[in-house]
Amino acid sequence: MNIKQAKQEIANTLKAYLAKDELGNYLIPPVRQRPILLMGPPGVGKTQIMEQVAAETGVGLVAYTITHHTRQSAVGLPFIEKRTYGGTEYAVTEYTMSEILASVYSLMEKTGLKEGILFLDEINCVSETLAPMMLQFLQCKTFGNQRLPEGWLIAAAGNPPEYNRSVRDFDVVTLDRVKRIDVREDFAVWKEYARAKGLHGAVVSYLDIKKENFYRVETTAEGIRFATARGWEDLSELLTVYEALGLKADREVVGQYIQLPRIARDFANYLELYHKYQNIYHVDEILKGTWRPITVRELRAAPFDEKLSVMGLLLSRLSEAAREARRQDGLCEALHAALTAFKEALAAGEHPQEVLEALARERREALKRARDAGQLDKPRQTLAQLEINILEDYRRRLIQEDPADAGEAMELVRGWFGGEVEKRSSLAQKAKAELDHAFAFLEETFGQGQELVLFVTELTAGPDTSWFIEAFGCDAYFRHNRELLFDDARRRIQKDIIAAKAAEQEETHE
Repeated sequence: MNIKQAKQEIANTLKAYLAKDELGNYLIPPVRQRPILLMGPPGVGKTQIMEQVAAETGVGLVAYTITHHTRQSAVGLPFIEKRTYGGTEYAVTEYTMSEILASVYSLMEKTGLKEGILFLDEINCVSETLAPMMLQFLQCKTFGNQRLPEGWLIAAAGNPPEYNRSVRDFDVVTLDRVKRIDVREDFAVWKEYARAKGLHGAVVSYLDIKKENFYRVETTAEGIRFATARGWEDLSELLTVYEALGLKADREVVGQYIQLPRIARDFANYLELYHKYQNIYHVDEILKGTWRPITVRELRAAPFDEKLSVMGLLLSRLSEAAREARRQDGLCEALHAALTAFKEALAAGEHPQEVLEALARERREALKRARDAGQLDKPRQTLAQLEINILEDYRRRLIQEDPADAGEAMELVRGWFGGEVEKRSSLAQKAKAELDHAFAFLEETFGQGQELVLFVTELTAGPDTSWFIEAFGCDAYFRHNRELLFDDARRRIQKDIIAAKAAEQEETHE
Protein backbone atom coordinates (compact mmCIF):
# COMPACT_ATOMS: atom_id res chain seq x y z
CA MET A 1 0.00 0.00 0.00
CA ASN A 2 1.07 3.60 -0.35
CA ILE A 3 2.19 5.70 2.60
CA LYS A 4 -1.18 7.47 2.93
CA GLN A 5 -3.02 4.17 3.19
CA ALA A 6 -0.44 2.93 5.70
CA LYS A 7 -0.96 6.05 7.81
CA GLN A 8 -4.71 5.45 7.89
CA GLU A 9 -4.22 1.80 8.82
CA ILE A 10 -1.89 2.75 11.68
CA ALA A 11 -4.42 5.31 12.94
CA ASN A 12 -7.19 2.70 12.74
CA THR A 13 -5.04 0.16 14.58
CA LEU A 14 -4.26 2.66 17.34
CA LYS A 15 -7.94 3.51 17.67
CA ALA A 16 -8.84 -0.19 17.93
CA TYR A 17 -6.10 -0.90 20.49
CA LEU A 18 -7.19 2.01 22.70
CA ALA A 19 -10.92 1.20 22.56
CA LYS A 20 -12.35 0.11 25.93
CA ASP A 21 -15.56 -1.48 27.14
CA GLU A 22 -17.95 -0.02 29.70
CA LEU A 23 -15.77 -1.39 32.54
CA GLY A 24 -12.63 0.34 31.25
CA ASN A 25 -10.98 -2.80 29.88
CA TYR A 26 -9.34 -2.78 26.45
CA LEU A 27 -11.55 -4.44 23.84
CA ILE A 28 -8.40 -6.05 22.41
CA PRO A 29 -6.34 -7.36 25.36
CA PRO A 30 -2.77 -6.00 25.42
CA VAL A 31 -1.39 -9.49 24.80
CA ARG A 32 -3.28 -9.49 21.46
CA GLN A 33 -2.25 -5.98 20.48
CA ARG A 34 0.32 -6.90 17.89
CA PRO A 35 3.18 -4.48 17.20
CA ILE A 36 3.07 -2.89 13.75
CA LEU A 37 5.99 -3.76 11.49
CA LEU A 38 6.22 -1.16 8.71
CA MET A 39 8.43 -2.37 5.88
CA GLY A 40 9.40 -0.20 2.93
CA PRO A 41 12.23 1.48 1.05
CA PRO A 42 14.30 4.15 2.81
CA GLY A 43 13.21 7.79 2.65
CA VAL A 44 9.61 6.96 1.71
CA GLY A 45 8.08 8.70 4.75
CA LYS A 46 7.72 6.01 7.42
CA THR A 47 8.87 8.27 10.25
CA GLN A 48 6.74 11.22 9.13
CA ILE A 49 3.50 9.26 9.22
CA MET A 50 4.17 8.25 12.83
CA GLU A 51 4.53 11.93 13.72
CA GLN A 52 1.34 12.76 11.83
CA VAL A 53 -0.67 9.98 13.49
CA ALA A 54 0.46 11.09 16.95
CA ALA A 55 -0.38 14.73 16.21
CA GLU A 56 -3.77 13.95 14.71
CA THR A 57 -4.87 11.47 17.39
CA GLY A 58 -3.51 13.42 20.36
CA VAL A 59 -1.33 10.63 21.78
CA GLY A 60 2.33 10.73 22.76
CA LEU A 61 5.20 9.72 20.53
CA VAL A 62 8.60 8.35 21.55
CA ALA A 63 10.86 7.62 18.57
CA TYR A 64 14.20 5.80 18.48
CA THR A 65 16.52 4.70 15.72
CA ILE A 66 17.33 1.39 17.29
CA THR A 67 20.67 0.90 15.49
CA HIS A 68 22.05 3.70 17.68
CA HIS A 69 21.60 1.53 20.78
CA THR A 70 23.68 -1.12 22.47
CA ARG A 71 22.24 -4.06 24.33
CA GLN A 72 22.87 -2.27 27.64
CA SER A 73 21.10 1.01 26.73
CA ALA A 74 18.10 -0.81 25.27
CA VAL A 75 17.70 -3.50 27.92
CA GLY A 76 19.28 -1.92 30.99
CA LEU A 77 22.27 -2.84 33.14
CA PRO A 78 22.26 -5.99 35.30
CA PHE A 79 22.56 -5.86 39.08
CA ILE A 80 22.31 -8.47 41.85
CA GLU A 81 19.21 -8.52 44.05
CA LYS A 82 18.68 -10.77 47.11
CA ARG A 83 15.48 -12.85 47.02
CA THR A 84 14.14 -15.50 49.39
CA TYR A 85 12.39 -18.57 47.98
CA GLY A 86 11.19 -21.37 50.23
CA GLY A 87 13.11 -19.97 53.16
CA THR A 88 16.38 -19.86 51.23
CA GLU A 89 18.04 -16.65 50.09
CA TYR A 90 19.26 -16.44 46.49
CA ALA A 91 21.19 -13.89 44.46
CA VAL A 92 19.01 -12.93 41.47
CA THR A 93 19.94 -10.88 38.42
CA GLU A 94 17.72 -7.83 37.87
CA TYR A 95 18.03 -5.01 35.34
CA THR A 96 17.92 -1.26 35.58
CA MET A 97 15.17 0.30 33.51
CA SER A 98 15.73 0.36 29.77
CA GLU A 99 16.56 3.81 28.40
CA ILE A 100 13.77 3.33 25.86
CA LEU A 101 11.12 2.45 28.44
CA ALA A 102 12.38 5.22 30.70
CA SER A 103 11.76 7.68 27.85
CA VAL A 104 8.16 6.47 27.63
CA TYR A 105 7.58 6.99 31.36
CA SER A 106 9.36 10.34 31.22
CA LEU A 107 7.05 11.56 28.45
CA MET A 108 4.02 10.38 30.41
CA GLU A 109 5.22 12.36 33.42
CA LYS A 110 5.96 15.55 31.45
CA THR A 111 2.82 15.61 29.33
CA GLY A 112 0.20 13.77 31.37
CA LEU A 113 -0.48 11.52 28.36
CA LYS A 114 -0.98 7.88 29.30
CA GLU A 115 -1.28 6.49 25.77
CA GLY A 116 0.99 6.77 22.77
CA ILE A 117 3.22 5.25 20.11
CA LEU A 118 6.70 3.86 20.68
CA PHE A 119 8.37 3.99 17.27
CA LEU A 120 11.53 1.94 16.67
CA ASP A 121 13.18 2.64 13.32
CA GLU A 122 15.58 0.33 11.46
CA ILE A 123 14.35 -2.58 13.58
CA ASN A 124 15.83 -5.24 11.29
CA CYS A 125 19.33 -3.71 11.31
CA VAL A 126 20.18 -4.11 14.99
CA SER A 127 23.47 -5.58 16.17
CA GLU A 128 23.88 -9.31 16.73
CA THR A 129 23.90 -8.89 20.51
CA LEU A 130 20.77 -6.72 20.54
CA ALA A 131 18.74 -8.74 18.04
CA PRO A 132 17.42 -11.37 20.53
CA MET A 133 16.32 -8.63 22.94
CA MET A 134 14.46 -6.73 20.19
CA LEU A 135 12.68 -9.88 19.08
CA GLN A 136 11.68 -10.51 22.69
CA PHE A 137 10.39 -6.96 22.92
CA LEU A 138 8.27 -7.34 19.80
CA GLN A 139 6.88 -10.62 21.06
CA CYS A 140 6.43 -9.87 24.78
CA LYS A 141 6.69 -6.04 25.06
CA THR A 142 9.37 -6.35 27.73
CA PHE A 143 12.99 -5.31 28.10
CA GLY A 144 14.67 -7.33 30.81
CA ASN A 145 12.09 -7.48 33.60
CA GLN A 146 10.31 -4.21 32.66
CA ARG A 147 7.19 -4.04 30.54
CA LEU A 148 5.93 -1.32 28.21
CA PRO A 149 2.94 0.44 29.85
CA GLU A 150 -0.53 -0.49 28.62
CA GLY A 151 -2.01 1.94 26.11
CA TRP A 152 1.22 2.16 24.10
CA LEU A 153 1.40 0.87 20.55
CA ILE A 154 4.73 -0.52 19.37
CA ALA A 155 5.42 0.52 15.78
CA ALA A 156 8.64 -0.64 14.17
CA ALA A 157 10.02 0.15 10.73
CA GLY A 158 12.58 -1.56 8.57
CA ASN A 159 14.02 -1.61 5.07
CA PRO A 160 13.89 -4.61 2.71
CA PRO A 161 17.24 -6.40 2.26
CA GLU A 162 17.80 -5.01 -1.26
CA TYR A 163 18.29 -1.55 0.30
CA ASN A 164 20.49 -2.47 3.25
CA ARG A 165 23.20 -5.10 3.59
CA SER A 166 22.85 -5.12 7.38
CA VAL A 167 19.25 -6.38 7.32
CA ARG A 168 18.37 -9.41 9.41
CA ASP A 169 15.46 -11.62 8.44
CA PHE A 170 12.74 -12.16 11.02
CA ASP A 171 11.82 -15.73 11.78
CA VAL A 172 8.28 -17.08 11.44
CA VAL A 173 7.77 -17.00 15.22
CA THR A 174 8.35 -13.24 15.28
CA LEU A 175 6.45 -12.47 12.07
CA ASP A 176 3.47 -14.39 13.44
CA ARG A 177 3.31 -11.95 16.34
CA VAL A 178 3.40 -8.65 14.44
CA LYS A 179 1.03 -6.79 12.15
CA ARG A 180 3.08 -6.32 8.99
CA ILE A 181 2.38 -3.42 6.62
CA ASP A 182 4.38 -3.17 3.39
CA VAL A 183 4.60 0.33 1.90
CA ARG A 184 5.79 1.56 -1.48
CA GLU A 185 6.65 4.94 -2.93
CA ASP A 186 3.78 6.82 -4.59
CA PHE A 187 4.34 10.22 -6.17
CA ALA A 188 0.66 11.23 -6.20
CA VAL A 189 0.44 10.72 -2.43
CA TRP A 190 3.77 12.49 -1.85
CA LYS A 191 2.64 15.43 -4.01
CA GLU A 192 -0.42 15.83 -1.80
CA TYR A 193 1.88 15.88 1.23
CA ALA A 194 4.26 18.31 -0.51
CA ARG A 195 1.42 20.77 -1.17
CA ALA A 196 0.33 20.65 2.46
CA LYS A 197 3.92 21.22 3.63
CA GLY A 198 4.50 24.05 1.16
CA LEU A 199 7.56 22.46 -0.44
CA HIS A 200 9.52 24.44 -2.99
CA GLY A 201 7.65 24.94 -6.26
CA ALA A 202 10.64 23.90 -8.39
CA VAL A 203 10.78 20.49 -6.72
CA VAL A 204 7.05 19.85 -7.06
CA SER A 205 6.77 21.07 -10.67
CA TYR A 206 9.91 19.20 -11.77
CA LEU A 207 8.64 15.91 -10.35
CA ASP A 208 5.22 16.58 -11.82
CA ILE A 209 6.89 16.64 -15.23
CA LYS A 210 9.34 13.79 -14.54
CA LYS A 211 7.56 11.50 -12.11
CA GLU A 212 9.97 8.68 -12.95
CA ASN A 213 12.71 10.57 -11.09
CA PHE A 214 10.78 10.82 -7.83
CA TYR A 215 12.15 7.61 -6.31
CA ARG A 216 14.96 5.60 -7.84
CA VAL A 217 17.64 3.32 -6.43
CA GLU A 218 20.28 2.08 -8.86
CA THR A 219 23.35 -0.10 -8.39
CA THR A 220 26.27 1.21 -10.42
CA ALA A 221 29.97 0.50 -10.70
CA GLU A 222 30.53 3.31 -8.18
CA GLY A 223 28.02 1.82 -5.72
CA ILE A 224 24.37 2.49 -4.91
CA ARG A 225 22.96 5.78 -6.24
CA PHE A 226 19.54 7.01 -5.26
CA ALA A 227 16.87 9.72 -5.24
CA THR A 228 14.29 9.45 -2.44
CA ALA A 229 11.28 11.32 -1.11
CA ARG A 230 13.33 12.32 1.94
CA GLY A 231 16.05 13.71 -0.31
CA TRP A 232 13.59 15.83 -2.30
CA GLU A 233 11.96 17.22 0.86
CA ASP A 234 15.28 18.09 2.50
CA LEU A 235 16.50 19.70 -0.73
CA SER A 236 13.28 21.72 -0.86
CA GLU A 237 13.89 23.08 2.63
CA LEU A 238 17.43 24.08 1.65
CA LEU A 239 16.30 25.79 -1.57
CA THR A 240 13.74 27.87 0.30
CA VAL A 241 16.33 29.10 2.80
CA TYR A 242 18.99 29.63 0.13
CA GLU A 243 16.61 31.86 -1.81
CA ALA A 244 15.78 33.87 1.31
CA LEU A 245 19.52 34.38 1.89
CA GLY A 246 20.25 35.20 -1.75
CA LEU A 247 22.35 32.05 -2.24
CA LYS A 248 22.45 29.83 -5.31
CA ALA A 249 22.10 26.04 -5.27
CA ASP A 250 24.26 24.61 -8.06
CA ARG A 251 24.66 21.04 -9.31
CA GLU A 252 27.05 20.16 -6.51
CA VAL A 253 24.56 21.27 -3.87
CA VAL A 254 21.70 19.37 -5.50
CA GLY A 255 23.90 16.27 -5.72
CA GLN A 256 24.41 16.36 -1.96
CA TYR A 257 20.71 15.50 -1.54
CA ILE A 258 19.77 13.73 -4.78
CA GLN A 259 22.54 11.15 -4.89
CA LEU A 260 21.87 9.86 -8.37
CA PRO A 261 24.07 12.04 -10.62
CA ARG A 262 21.88 11.84 -13.72
CA ILE A 263 18.79 13.08 -11.86
CA ALA A 264 20.77 15.65 -9.86
CA ARG A 265 22.14 17.19 -13.07
CA ASP A 266 18.71 17.17 -14.68
CA PHE A 267 17.08 18.90 -11.73
CA ALA A 268 19.90 21.45 -11.41
CA ASN A 269 19.36 22.37 -15.08
CA TYR A 270 15.62 22.59 -14.50
CA LEU A 271 16.14 24.78 -11.43
CA GLU A 272 18.04 27.28 -13.58
CA LEU A 273 15.20 27.30 -16.10
CA TYR A 274 12.64 27.62 -13.30
CA HIS A 275 14.25 30.85 -12.08
CA LYS A 276 14.72 31.98 -15.67
CA TYR A 277 11.01 31.47 -16.43
CA GLN A 278 10.15 33.62 -13.44
CA ASN A 279 11.96 36.51 -15.10
CA ILE A 280 11.09 35.74 -18.72
CA TYR A 281 7.37 35.50 -18.03
CA HIS A 282 7.34 38.21 -15.36
CA VAL A 283 5.32 36.22 -12.82
CA ASP A 284 5.06 39.24 -10.53
CA GLU A 285 3.41 41.23 -13.33
CA ILE A 286 0.97 38.39 -14.04
CA LEU A 287 -0.13 38.23 -10.40
CA LYS A 288 -0.51 42.03 -10.30
CA GLY A 289 -2.59 41.97 -13.49
CA THR A 290 -0.10 44.05 -15.49
CA TRP A 291 1.29 41.46 -17.92
CA ARG A 292 2.32 42.44 -21.42
CA PRO A 293 0.88 40.98 -24.65
CA ILE A 294 4.26 39.47 -25.58
CA THR A 295 4.15 37.35 -22.43
CA VAL A 296 0.88 35.80 -23.60
CA ARG A 297 2.28 35.09 -27.06
CA GLU A 298 5.51 33.58 -25.75
CA LEU A 299 3.79 31.23 -23.32
CA ARG A 300 1.17 30.20 -25.87
CA ALA A 301 3.96 29.15 -28.27
CA ALA A 302 6.13 27.48 -25.59
CA PRO A 303 6.62 23.69 -25.29
CA PHE A 304 4.18 21.92 -22.99
CA ASP A 305 6.81 21.26 -20.29
CA GLU A 306 7.59 24.97 -20.21
CA LYS A 307 3.89 25.78 -19.85
CA LEU A 308 3.68 23.37 -16.92
CA SER A 309 6.69 25.02 -15.29
CA VAL A 310 5.17 28.50 -15.57
CA MET A 311 1.88 27.24 -14.17
CA GLY A 312 3.90 25.64 -11.37
CA LEU A 313 5.42 29.05 -10.62
CA LEU A 314 1.97 30.63 -10.48
CA LEU A 315 0.55 27.85 -8.33
CA SER A 316 3.50 28.08 -5.92
CA ARG A 317 2.98 31.82 -5.45
CA LEU A 318 -0.79 31.44 -5.12
CA SER A 319 -0.36 28.67 -2.55
CA GLU A 320 2.03 30.86 -0.56
CA ALA A 321 -0.44 33.76 -0.56
CA ALA A 322 -3.31 31.46 0.43
CA ARG A 323 -1.16 29.92 3.19
CA GLU A 324 -0.40 33.36 4.66
CA ALA A 325 -4.10 34.27 4.65
CA ARG A 326 -4.99 30.93 6.23
CA ARG A 327 -2.37 31.33 8.96
CA GLN A 328 -3.62 34.84 9.76
CA ASP A 329 -7.20 33.55 9.81
CA GLY A 330 -6.21 30.85 12.31
CA LEU A 331 -4.33 33.43 14.37
CA CYS A 332 -7.39 35.70 14.54
CA GLU A 333 -9.54 32.77 15.68
CA ALA A 334 -7.04 31.85 18.39
CA LEU A 335 -6.71 35.47 19.57
CA HIS A 336 -10.49 35.89 19.60
CA ALA A 337 -10.78 32.91 21.95
CA ALA A 338 -8.02 34.37 24.15
CA LEU A 339 -9.68 37.79 24.26
CA THR A 340 -13.00 36.21 25.20
CA ALA A 341 -11.23 34.65 28.19
CA PHE A 342 -9.55 38.03 28.84
CA LYS A 343 -12.93 39.80 28.92
CA GLU A 344 -14.40 37.23 31.30
CA ALA A 345 -11.40 37.53 33.64
CA LEU A 346 -11.72 41.33 33.68
CA ALA A 347 -15.40 41.01 34.54
CA ALA A 348 -14.35 38.83 37.49
CA GLY A 349 -12.13 41.65 38.76
CA GLU A 350 -8.71 40.32 37.71
CA HIS A 351 -5.86 42.65 36.76
CA PRO A 352 -5.54 43.08 32.92
CA GLN A 353 -1.78 42.66 32.71
CA GLU A 354 -1.81 39.60 34.97
CA VAL A 355 -4.57 38.04 32.88
CA LEU A 356 -2.58 38.46 29.65
CA GLU A 357 0.52 37.09 31.36
CA ALA A 358 -1.45 34.05 32.53
CA LEU A 359 -2.96 33.48 29.07
CA ALA A 360 0.50 33.61 27.47
CA ARG A 361 1.90 31.27 30.12
CA GLU A 362 -0.91 28.74 29.58
CA ARG A 363 -0.20 28.70 25.86
CA ARG A 364 3.55 28.35 26.38
CA GLU A 365 2.95 25.36 28.63
CA ALA A 366 0.53 23.81 26.13
CA LEU A 367 3.08 24.35 23.37
CA LYS A 368 5.80 22.66 25.43
CA ARG A 369 3.54 19.70 26.25
CA ALA A 370 2.68 19.24 22.59
CA ARG A 371 6.36 19.50 21.62
CA ASP A 372 7.39 17.00 24.32
CA ALA A 373 4.65 14.62 23.20
CA GLY A 374 5.81 14.73 19.58
CA GLN A 375 2.45 16.12 18.50
CA LEU A 376 3.61 19.39 16.98
CA ASP A 377 3.96 20.02 13.26
CA LYS A 378 5.50 23.22 11.90
CA PRO A 379 2.25 25.10 11.05
CA ARG A 380 0.76 24.46 14.50
CA GLN A 381 3.99 25.48 16.22
CA THR A 382 4.22 28.68 14.17
CA LEU A 383 0.61 29.59 14.93
CA ALA A 384 1.04 28.94 18.66
CA GLN A 385 4.23 31.00 18.82
CA LEU A 386 2.59 33.91 16.98
CA GLU A 387 -0.33 33.89 19.42
CA ILE A 388 2.02 33.85 22.43
CA ASN A 389 4.12 36.69 21.01
CA ILE A 390 1.05 38.85 20.39
CA LEU A 391 -0.39 38.25 23.87
CA GLU A 392 2.96 39.18 25.41
CA ASP A 393 3.08 42.27 23.18
CA TYR A 394 -0.41 43.27 24.36
CA ARG A 395 0.77 42.98 27.96
CA ARG A 396 3.81 45.18 27.34
CA ARG A 397 1.69 47.78 25.56
CA LEU A 398 -0.80 47.83 28.44
CA ILE A 399 2.06 48.55 30.83
CA GLN A 400 3.06 51.51 28.66
CA GLU A 401 -0.49 52.79 28.20
CA ASP A 402 -1.40 52.30 31.89
CA PRO A 403 -5.21 52.25 31.40
CA ALA A 404 -7.37 53.74 34.15
CA ASP A 405 -9.67 50.73 34.50
CA ALA A 406 -10.61 47.36 33.06
CA GLY A 407 -12.99 48.92 30.52
CA GLU A 408 -10.25 51.09 29.04
CA ALA A 409 -7.87 48.10 28.99
CA MET A 410 -10.45 46.06 27.10
CA GLU A 411 -10.92 48.82 24.54
CA LEU A 412 -7.17 49.09 23.97
CA VAL A 413 -6.76 45.35 23.47
CA ARG A 414 -9.84 45.22 21.24
CA GLY A 415 -8.30 47.93 19.06
CA TRP A 416 -4.99 46.09 18.76
CA PHE A 417 -6.85 42.92 17.88
CA GLY A 418 -8.66 44.89 15.20
CA GLY A 419 -5.27 45.42 13.56
CA GLU A 420 -4.85 41.64 13.22
CA VAL A 421 -8.34 41.37 11.71
CA GLU A 422 -7.46 44.11 9.21
CA LYS A 423 -4.27 42.23 8.34
CA ARG A 424 -6.37 39.12 7.69
CA SER A 425 -8.61 41.09 5.35
CA SER A 426 -5.62 42.62 3.55
CA LEU A 427 -3.93 39.23 3.01
CA ALA A 428 -7.20 37.74 1.76
CA GLN A 429 -7.73 40.61 -0.69
CA LYS A 430 -4.17 40.24 -1.99
CA ALA A 431 -4.52 36.49 -2.45
CA LYS A 432 -7.92 36.87 -4.16
CA ALA A 433 -6.61 39.53 -6.55
CA GLU A 434 -3.63 37.33 -7.49
CA LEU A 435 -5.92 34.37 -8.07
CA ASP A 436 -8.23 36.43 -10.30
CA HIS A 437 -5.29 37.82 -12.27
CA ALA A 438 -3.80 34.34 -12.75
CA PHE A 439 -7.11 33.08 -14.15
CA ALA A 440 -7.45 36.09 -16.44
CA PHE A 441 -3.92 35.62 -17.78
CA LEU A 442 -4.33 31.88 -18.38
CA GLU A 443 -7.73 32.40 -20.03
CA GLU A 444 -6.22 34.95 -22.39
CA THR A 445 -3.28 32.66 -23.10
CA PHE A 446 -4.94 29.25 -23.43
CA GLY A 447 -8.67 29.89 -23.75
CA GLN A 448 -10.48 26.79 -22.54
CA GLY A 449 -7.56 24.47 -23.23
CA GLN A 450 -6.23 21.59 -21.17
CA GLU A 451 -3.90 23.97 -19.33
CA LEU A 452 -6.93 25.51 -17.56
CA VAL A 453 -8.13 22.03 -16.65
CA LEU A 454 -4.77 21.29 -15.03
CA PHE A 455 -4.73 24.65 -13.26
CA VAL A 456 -8.20 24.18 -11.74
CA THR A 457 -7.33 20.61 -10.75
CA GLU A 458 -4.17 21.75 -8.95
CA LEU A 459 -6.02 24.53 -7.12
CA THR A 460 -8.61 21.99 -5.99
CA ALA A 461 -5.97 19.54 -4.78
CA GLY A 462 -3.92 22.17 -2.93
CA PRO A 463 -5.00 22.28 0.75
CA ASP A 464 -4.32 26.01 1.14
CA THR A 465 -5.75 27.14 -2.19
CA SER A 466 -8.86 24.96 -1.83
CA TRP A 467 -9.38 26.31 1.71
CA PHE A 468 -8.99 29.88 0.49
CA ILE A 469 -11.43 29.47 -2.39
CA GLU A 470 -14.00 27.89 -0.07
CA ALA A 471 -13.55 30.66 2.51
CA PHE A 472 -13.31 33.70 0.22
CA GLY A 473 -14.60 32.53 -3.16
CA CYS A 474 -13.31 32.93 -6.71
CA ASP A 475 -15.81 33.43 -9.55
CA ALA A 476 -13.41 32.24 -12.26
CA TYR A 477 -12.65 29.05 -10.35
CA PHE A 478 -16.31 28.20 -9.83
CA ARG A 479 -17.08 28.96 -13.47
CA HIS A 480 -14.35 26.68 -14.78
CA ASN A 481 -15.16 24.01 -12.22
CA ARG A 482 -18.78 23.92 -13.40
CA GLU A 483 -17.59 23.67 -17.00
CA LEU A 484 -15.28 20.79 -16.06
CA LEU A 485 -18.10 18.98 -14.29
CA PHE A 486 -20.35 19.54 -17.31
CA ASP A 487 -17.65 18.24 -19.66
CA ASP A 488 -17.14 15.17 -17.46
CA ALA A 489 -20.87 14.47 -17.46
CA ARG A 490 -21.03 14.95 -21.24
CA ARG A 491 -18.11 12.56 -21.78
CA ARG A 492 -19.76 9.93 -19.55
CA ILE A 493 -23.02 10.26 -21.50
CA GLN A 494 -21.19 10.00 -24.83
CA LYS A 495 -19.35 6.94 -23.57
CA ASP A 496 -22.64 5.33 -22.52
CA ILE A 497 -24.19 6.12 -25.92
CA ILE A 498 -21.23 4.61 -27.76
CA ALA A 499 -21.41 1.49 -25.57
CA ALA A 500 -25.16 1.19 -26.16
CA LYS A 501 -24.74 1.50 -29.94
CA ALA A 502 -22.00 -1.11 -29.91
CA ALA A 503 -24.30 -3.48 -28.00
CA GLU A 504 -27.11 -2.88 -30.50
CA GLN A 505 -24.79 -3.65 -33.43
CA GLU A 506 -23.69 -6.90 -31.77
CA GLU A 507 -27.35 -7.92 -31.33
CA THR A 508 -28.07 -7.08 -35.00
CA HIS A 509 -25.17 -9.22 -36.23
CA GLU A 510 -26.39 -12.10 -34.11
